[in-house]
Amino acid sequence: MDESDKRSRKSTEVRQVCLVEAALQLAAQRSPADITTRDLAQAVGITQGAVFRHFASKQAIWLAVLDWTSDTLMTQLNAAAVAAELDAPSPLAALQAVFSAHVDFVVAYPGVPRVIFQELQHPQDTALQLRVRSLMQQYRVLLMGLLLRAKEHRLLAPGTDMQAAAVLFIGSVQGLVMQALISGQVNAMAVQAPGVFTIYLRGLAAKGAIPVDSLKATS
Repeated sequence: MDESDKRSRKSTEVRQVCLVEAALQLAAQRSPADITTRDLAQAVGITQGAVFRHFASKQAIWLAVLDWTSDTLMTQLNAAAVAAELDAPSPLAALQAVFSAHVDFVVAYPGVPRVIFQELQHPQDTALQLRVRSLMQQYRVLLMGLLLRAKEHRLLAPGTDMQAAAVLFIGSVQGLVMQALISGQVNAMAVQAPGVFTIYLRGLAAKGAIPVDSLKATS
């Protein structure tokens, strides 16, 4: 590959990153369905025709957005879980760290849930929906691993439904997200999240598994 080909590929990669970032920024302000390639071109500072030199279609841009979301979110969630268990070796502490990391991610990138919720409204399966399902499957695997370790350490209440616990965890975050999007106060999630997680943990943990000081710190 000669130097001109290398520069061309690098230029395409840079433009692709810029278009993904622009799509997320615009999605934080309005419905993703209303965002056009002209909007994206103007945000990046290129012509509308140039957009299609870097992505084959608008759908390809949204697929790239979801790929970036999946890679970035899961990297952050896994890192949060590992760091928490190193600091305080407890699967429950890791669950709290994952919860907080997810909330922080949404606060930083409020366009992400708008893209996901918009796509899930379609009745037919789409390539974008498959990306979302893949992300959710990775998320469930992470949660189930932490929940199983918590069960092994006898930190969960007897008879806890593990699948339901994972669903409720994700649902608690999604509830915060929906309220934030409706109110337009995304930053409020960070304030509300500790109290929501405390309620979740109290319903999940075995008696005496949560130190009183830990509950105070998260409430």
